[in-house]
Amino acid sequence: METNLQTICEALSNKKSVLIKVLNVRDLTSIADYFVLCSTRNQKQSQAAADEVEEKMAELGVKATRKEGYREGDWILLDFGDVIVHIFTDEERRHYDFDTLWKEAPTEEYHDEGETEK
Repeated sequence: METNLQTICEALSNKKSVLIKVLNVRDLTSIADYFVLCSTRNQKQSQAAADEVEEKMAELGVKATRKEGYREGDWILLDFGDVIVHIFTDEERRHYDFDTLWKEAPTEEYHDEGETEK
């Protein structure tokens, strides 16, 4: 897994995000190469996860070009150009169902040990 994706997944895991998935959408859309999806228990946890991702990416010299939904915290989008991070509360993730919407994308699930499974 490339460095930016690994850093993002580790940051999300550090803040106890769950069901972390990396979707390779390169062949399905022109807006990004990857989507990273994760779930959190509540808005505060979503905000903490977003803060952690931004901090860890900044350490690599990468800044989000766009951030949306932070104040509400139900669905936070962080756009890093080739990677877009979607941080959902459990309820919002079920509602928008990106897992089904983007089911044609090759997917890797991230686990705490830093391993991914296809």
